[in-house]
Amino acid sequence: MKAQIVEGWPKENSIRISLSETDASQVNAIRRALISDVPKLAITRVNISQGVVETEGQILESVNVLPDEMLAHRLAMIPVPTYPEEKLDFFETCPVCIDMVEAEKGCPQCQVLYSLNIQGPAPDAEEDHITVYAGDLTTISDPMFDIKEEHRRIPITILSKGQYLELYAFATLGRGASHQKWSPVAGVGFSNRNVAKLNNAKKAETLFALGLKTSDGRDIDAKLFKNKQVDDVNTVMDLERALHQVGPGTGRDADFDGAITLEQVEGEYVLSYETDGSLDPVTVFNLAMDELSNRFAGLNEEIGVALN
Repeated sequence: MKAQIVEGWPKENSIRISLSETDASQVNAIRRALISDVPKLAITRVNISQGVVETEGQILESVNVLPDEMLAHRLAMIPVPTYPEEKLDFFETCPVCIDMVEAEKGCPQCQVLYSLNIQGPAPDAEEDHITVYAGDLTTISDPMFDIKEEHRRIPITILSKGQYLELYAFATLGRGASHQKWSPVAGVGFSNRNVAKLNNAKKAETLFALGLKTSDGRDIDAKLFKNKQVDDVNTVMDLERALHQVGPGTGRDADFDGAITLEQVEGEYVLSYETDGSLDPVTVFNLAMDELSNRFAGLNEEIGVALN
């Protein structure tokens, strides 16, 4: 199998990868590994303070509009920056904590610790409530794990006057196979790589006259076709979407009459996905391939032992 990033990608957290010399089963294995097997950090345990406190003559109560379970769930879905090169251990197998009782487990080698301490509006404030955001989390561990700027405005809950929220949150490594919070990707899909063929330029005007454009702003017209063919992955995918405007049910299909067709390239696929921002898309792909490689290496060893 050969893999190549499609020209113009990644775009922020999204990517397209062209895969060749392969088949659908192998590409699907990569898709499943991206979703289920790539390890990433996510908040998995939350300790929320309970009770009533007095500060500066004001009585504050540890209540808010969300139950603790929902609050913990929202914290779990915040993308936590993950750095594979830090080589954090999994919580369950951390050599430092493995022999400890469950309540005492957790160390800098297997978890990242966050704190949050915020109060609702002052009694004389004009606003009735404030919003608590992901950016209000403070990293007690290394500052490298601070919530990224692009995620700091994710809302967690709201606090009214006389309310406060104080908690400690623990992020650990996990895999999407265990829970969605540990899955680093979304919108994962793949399709055959196609080339577009211009069969009849006159009838193709049915499409060209609609004034559609490619994702990079070029007109969808005959100029896209070199020697009556388009090979560029991005342009072909733009044309594929545009062809829905002249397909069955549009009232234009009879006039168009297959003027442009898409032909599959044998053994080639286009894989597309985006990450939640905890990892960049190239790193996620490389980690998925490592997971598959390790899995099949282990399988070969087991088969070898079984046959000997």
